[in-house]
Amino acid sequence: MTTGLSAGLGLMLMPRRSQAQGATLNLYSARHYSTDEALYGNFADLTGIKINRIDAEPDPLVERLKAEGDRSPCDVLITTDAGRIERARQLGLLQPVSSAVLAKAVPAHLRDPDNNWFGVSKRARVILFNKTKVAASAAPQNYEDLADAKWKGKILIRSSGHIYNQSLVGSLLAALGPEKTEAWAKGVAGNLARPPRGGDTDQIKGVAAGEAEICVVNTYYYVTLMRSKKAEDREVAAKVGLVFPNQSNRGTHVNISGGAVAKHAPNREAAVKFLEYLVSPPAQKYFAEGNSEYPVVAGVELSAELKSLGTFKEDQLNARVYAQNNAEALKIMDRAGWK
Repeated sequence: MTTGLSAGLGLMLMPRRSQAQGATLNLYSARHYSTDEALYGNFADLTGIKINRIDAEPDPLVERLKAEGDRSPCDVLITTDAGRIERARQLGLLQPVSSAVLAKAVPAHLRDPDNNWFGVSKRARVILFNKTKVAASAAPQNYEDLADAKWKGKILIRSSGHIYNQSLVGSLLAALGPEKTEAWAKGVAGNLARPPRGGDTDQIKGVAAGEAEICVVNTYYYVTLMRSKKAEDREVAAKVGLVFPNQSNRGTHVNISGGAVAKHAPNREAAVKFLEYLVSPPAQKYFAEGNSEYPVVAGVELSAELKSLGTFKEDQLNARVYAQNNAEALKIMDRAGWK
């Protein structure tokens, strides 16, 4: 399987092919995006390393790693958020990687301070608003604004049980402290237009249909609608506007899709090579083109739709901090009545 990605990666990886011929990489992945097939296929084409992949939800993958112990065949674990991959680190299921390539490519706030995991793509958690009901200048400009009583009955957001919200609230815990964060969560819960249900795309469609005025979602769901081949999806995207929150202070919260080498990886060299491949500029461009995610590497070309969102200041809080706050964040949301 080969695409235009190969041309950019060839100079970097092809010289190693003969050395890697016959090597294997066992990948446990929580990424269920069909567009990743070409990304993985190119790695195999360019290096001669065969990928054996197990796809599952992140929590079962972490539990599987734990149950397998030192008999695990897993070389690389990939999750779609910082929370699960940090949990794997806390359980002692990962190993640190010393790589000049990864250290240079991945910003410090998007990787584990002890180099146990690395962000390979990122997504911003933003505020969308119905353009016929809310003027851009009147839309909430900060996450904190979502608790304002003027938005009572006007907000859609997925459940507190989803880790994207746990990580967002974890970032608020770091910024505001527990008391203010709990007061904020109560305000948000009191402002919901209906009990949470569905994923981020459902929240966007609800706002576009007038079920509520604002919602909180990850950017790639919005951009995916913008890029859809279905006219009705593009119409949904056209009905909403976007705010990158907290631009006048700490910046917008971003979460990561992260990769790590498993503690008992039988093919460690191939595992490190794979992580380095994922942060190469051509592979990073594929994350933007293939799944509407932001690259973690600076200077990588974005898709036209991502470019159209404009630039934004992102929160520099280390991803491990908000990931470690996930459990406390969930308790706070539960006490606040955010189901």
